[in-house]
Amino acid sequence: MGAFSLWHWLVVLGVVLIIFGPSRLPGLGKELGQAIRGFKSSIQEKDVTPGEPEAKKPVR
Repeated sequence: MGAFSLWHWLVVLGVVLIIFGPSRLPGLGKELGQAIRGFKSSIQEKDVTPGEPEAKKPVR
């Protein structure tokens, strides 16, 4: 299957507007952005417990 066309995105936007309403969309976008940032930062943090030697960083 190919990529979504403009009509697919308009239908999705219409359904989202019907379900959540236009007043809640900015709050949902903000919460989604915070969740993504939190997920990225938790992946990048070093998970080392006290007393254990620090693991070497993998070379990219």
